[in-house]
Amino acid sequence: CDVTSISISGGVVHMADQEELLRFCKRLPKVELHAHLNGSISPSTMEKLIAQKPHLNINHDMVMIRKGQKRTLEECFQMFRVVHQITSTTEDILVVAKDVIKEFAADGVKYLELRSTPREENSTGMSKRSYVEAVLEAIRQTKEEGVDIDVRFLLAIDRKYGGDVAKQTVKLAEEFFLCSGGVVVGVDLSGDPNAYKSSDFIEPLREAQNAGLKLALHLAEITGQEDETRDFLSIPPDRIGHGTFLHAEVGGSQELENIVRHLQIPLELCMTSNVKGQTVPAFENHHFGYWSHLGHPLVICTDDKGVFATDLSQEYWLTATTFNLTQLQLWDLSYKAIDYIFASDIRKTQLKKTWNENKPCLFNQEKAD
Repeated sequence: CDVTSISISGGVVHMADQEELLRFCKRLPKVELHAHLNGSISPSTMEKLIAQKPHLNINHDMVMIRKGQKRTLEECFQMFRVVHQITSTTEDILVVAKDVIKEFAADGVKYLELRSTPREENSTGMSKRSYVEAVLEAIRQTKEEGVDIDVRFLLAIDRKYGGDVAKQTVKLAEEFFLCSGGVVVGVDLSGDPNAYKSSDFIEPLREAQNAGLKLALHLAEITGQEDETRDFLSIPPDRIGHGTFLHAEVGGSQELENIVRHLQIPLELCMTSNVKGQTVPAFENHHFGYWSHLGHPLVICTDDKGVFATDLSQEYWLTATTFNLTQLQLWDLSYKAIDYIFASDIRKTQLKKTWNENKPCLFNQEKAD
């Protein structure tokens, strides 16, 4: 296809080209592999939940970082704690999960891996098991309703609860891995990167991997974690979340970079999240540029589309405008992301067929525009 590069004049992308590129990004079939359920709640869904719980006195500024705003990583975690107050019943989780799935589908996402920490709320009777069941029911219902998206689920280990709870989460993940018909595919490690030590989580993560579950680990989100990152890479994970400070130029090390490159571990990159959370100073400083130059496996993700006020089309657009990518390069990013999903090889082949069938229409539409 004859694909037009983004037009730059004096370092500024022309508005018409920006709009054309955003339209392309919205039409582009996409894969989302790093999406936290509770951080992905949209303003409209949040409005419904807040209205049902007026006694909490929660407003939108407490759960969303608007355009131009930034927060520290700790302030971001505080926002997630507020969100958890609003999603305290299995009914809440069902509503949230269904809305999030439909919103990703409306944004052109064809394959989605959601992740969330199973929570229990004694005041409402929600157990960790019923929490997971509510998410799986939302996936089942949206599929039954004909929503055009394939959704899988990762149970998340929140670091702040330590190793014993991590073992419980892995046990629960193993049970659902065997009885969910391929929907539960892996385990995520996330939360406050300063909480506990890597040694608290290595054993349960290895156990999960030995049981057949895939591992997506948040690594090197902050500086000064070279030793623990090396420990986690020894497992090794199937994907890395963020990996902001892996390479030596930003405070990591050549050793860490060599390990990640040798094992070809894909990086889940979330530009808006990193800039608004202030782990990256500006979009042009994002480590997408470094790893992309090396030809390393990368996948563009949202992280928390609700909290960070973004969507996956916006993230693709940001990547393109920041690093001067062509539409064909965006297509390649999306297509290659299929190789990094946690579903079966058969499913990967099916998705690639869908992408290839969609490609002529996608680029012909751009020419027509």
